[in-house]
Amino acid sequence: MPHVPAAFLADTPVLAGSVIFLASYLVFALGKFPGLKIDRTGAAIIGATAMVVFRIVPGEQAIRAVDFSTIVLLFAMMLVVGGLKLAGFFEWNAELILRRLKPGMLLPALILTCGLLSAFFVNDIVCLVMVPFVLVLTQKLHLPPLAFLLAVATSSNIGSVATITGNPQNMLIGATLQLSFAGYLHEAAPPVLVGLVATWGLILWQSGGRLTSARGLAMASSETREVADLNRWQTAKGLTVTSAIVLCFVFTSLPREVVALTGAGVLLMSRKLHSRNMLGLVDWELLVLFMGLFVVNHALQKTGLPARVMGDLASAGVPLQHPGPLFAATFVLSNIVSNVPAVMLLLPSAQHSLAGPTLALVSTLSGNLLVIGSIANIIVVDAAARRGVPISWRSHARVGVPVTLVTLAITAGYLALRLRAGA
Repeated sequence: MPHVPAAFLADTPVLAGSVIFLASYLVFALGKFPGLKIDRTGAAIIGATAMVVFRIVPGEQAIRAVDFSTIVLLFAMMLVVGGLKLAGFFEWNAELILRRLKPGMLLPALILTCGLLSAFFVNDIVCLVMVPFVLVLTQKLHLPPLAFLLAVATSSNIGSVATITGNPQNMLIGATLQLSFAGYLHEAAPPVLVGLVATWGLILWQSGGRLTSARGLAMASSETREVADLNRWQTAKGLTVTSAIVLCFVFTSLPREVVALTGAGVLLMSRKLHSRNMLGLVDWELLVLFMGLFVVNHALQKTGLPARVMGDLASAGVPLQHPGPLFAATFVLSNIVSNVPAVMLLLPSAQHSLAGPTLALVSTLSGNLLVIGSIANIIVVDAAARRGVPISWRSHARVGVPVTLVTLAITAGYLALRLRAGA
């Protein structure tokens, strides 16, 4: 029997894990595997299964790798959104905006709304809510939906970095570095607000004025628009539950998934809305996609490859404890292994007073670069595709790349000013 070098055997899981990871993320970027009808959810299932089959991660560890608190949170918020949808809230709200909002204000209003909501809700949830709403609104206004959908994705990512509760990586950074809610908000708010304004300008410039056409408004106004009657009681109930959930998120330390699930349970108790109809609006494919991603990302960590890369950077004399190298490393790693794993790797190097805001801002804003950069992007792309509006990775990149570069430049300038001020 031929002798197999020990070094080869040691590197085999690393090689297999890297190949599976790259193949999975190729599908996440392109939307399907070349030559096969495998979508993002299918790739997540296959990738997670392959990680177990090739013994890169044991089955028990794969199950533990799934962050069920996040899964439950998403599930519960889907039910909350489903209750509001069945009550006719989104159609009614779209009609109200259609009647009262000038067409030129739709884009900035959408960007500001998504940014603010994402600061308190998880940005993934905001995207789940806003995609069907935007599609209804743009259809009524006879406007091209693509730019508005990309505005939802980019502004939700940007807004989520304003608070330590806006996205998973911020929660991790805030808990590890013991950042206060108010203190972090004070540091992050300025670049976030400027970034949202810059995003509005970039998308408006790229659209060439097609997003403020008066013709669309005239056509929509000339139609006889029939919308489902608003169920005022269910809408009031849904908005009350939603407000209570947000207040608990911000002002209490109760587990977010328990709070959201309790709110969803309250909405399920109805004499008019059948629970089967609410459950039918849950995006089960998205939940499966999330679970597969947790396993694939965890398995890559188990190969030791990301840690090896970090060790090589340290050996090469890259001072990650300084703001500049930490900024650059966060940007690169966030677009290789996604933002949450990148933050996990870089947190031990977060030793400067602005290290927490640097990690949070750069890892989140980098997520706008490509479709695979954040789960919020994937949610928007998948939800739009299911409703007949495909978004290619090229279409996303045309907006995502300039938005990322501009917002990161704004952040770099802001952090440089804070350092000079002796932060």
